[in-house]
Amino acid sequence: MTEREKMLAGAPYLASDRELNALHRRAVRLCREYNQTVGEDEDRRAALLRELLGTTSRGVYIEPPFFCDYGRHLHLGEKVYMNFNCVVLDCNHVRIGARTMLGPGVHIYAATHPLDAAARAAGPELAYPVTIGADVWIGGRAVICPGVTIGDGTTIGAGSVVTRDVPAGVFAAGNPCRVIRTL
Repeated sequence: MTEREKMLAGAPYLASDRELNALHRRAVRLCREYNQTVGEDEDRRAALLRELLGTTSRGVYIEPPFFCDYGRHLHLGEKVYMNFNCVVLDCNHVRIGARTMLGPGVHIYAATHPLDAAARAAGPELAYPVTIGADVWIGGRAVICPGVTIGDGTTIGAGSVVTRDVPAGVFAAGNPCRVIRTL
């Protein structure tokens, strides 16, 4: 398996791999270009997102600045909205459903590291997919951790740290994030 294949399979991988470095440099360049498009032609902005992201659908809008690791592993449904300063570490697939909205400064992390210090020092990293359903609202400065799934129609409170799956149709908040009530 290539290091990218290992990364996407959730197996330990070396982020220093030549292919992964090239993909990361490409994403950094495209993010920089996108972040400089404030007030520019919407067609140019949409073209940059199509080049950067794995999947982008009609009506996607991302407020600059926006940052991601690779872009290729980020898949956005129709009318997804991301406010200023969102960060997506898409070392594995990150899927965001239609009409989902992210507040300012939301961070989504597919990337993680071994908990054992010796294993971490050896260098291999890990990544687990993140799935966010349709019609979800994620409040500002929330953090979505590796391997998490958030169900359709759920609201995540501002500043929450989502470390475990959250079911559909609930309001959840806190650190760690927990279900507060059904919607």
